[in-house]
Amino acid sequence: MKVKHIIWDWNGTLLDDRWLTVESMNRLLKRRKMKRITEDTYRDVFSFPVKEYYIRLGFDFEKEPFSISGTEFIDEYNQRAHEPKLHVGAKESIQHLKNSGVRHSILSASKQDILDTLMIEYGLSELFDHVVGQDNHYAHGKTEAGLQLISELKEERNSILFVGDTIHDYEVACTLGIDCALLTCGHTSTQRLKETPAGCFPDFESLMQCISEE
Repeated sequence: MKVKHIIWDWNGTLLDDRWLTVESMNRLLKRRKMKRITEDTYRDVFSFPVKEYYIRLGFDFEKEPFSISGTEFIDEYNQRAHEPKLHVGAKESIQHLKNSGVRHSILSASKQDILDTLMIEYGLSELFDHVVGQDNHYAHGKTEAGLQLISELKEERNSILFVGDTIHDYEVACTLGIDCALLTCGHTSTQRLKETPAGCFPDFESLMQCISEE
């Protein structure tokens, strides 16, 4: 069945913010005299829930609660949250698909108020039927919000596609009972994404070609 609705992840999928994520985390690591990371290292260890990713980096939550480092990271990121750009071709692809009758929503682990602000800033508000974020900044996951979103779309699940950039996005899509495509230009390495059964695409051009062929 033809894709009628696409649910998009935000960070890393539409927004090219991996560099800012790494720079913000390295500020935390530097303050704690911990080993800093490269973008390649980050793409190899990032995961949801993000608390587990922090543990992989060496954070010890018996010595310092996650709420401290988690909030500190968000503060660092938000100071420069308006600097990242959209991935090349992201807005144009969504507009083209919308003109062809495909509807769009966003499902993100980011806070709702931040998402709402960024939709206006990036001129995306008119492109999405729903923009669904979280009520906290700890990025625990988005499965529950996704189930609620699916119930509101009123589309057959085999006509809905989830597009993300993490293994968690694939897991969410599986729970929602919808197909998944993964972009390898975001927060997870190509090798890790290809370990899932989802289709993997290096950019929006290749993703669009696949969607157009359905």
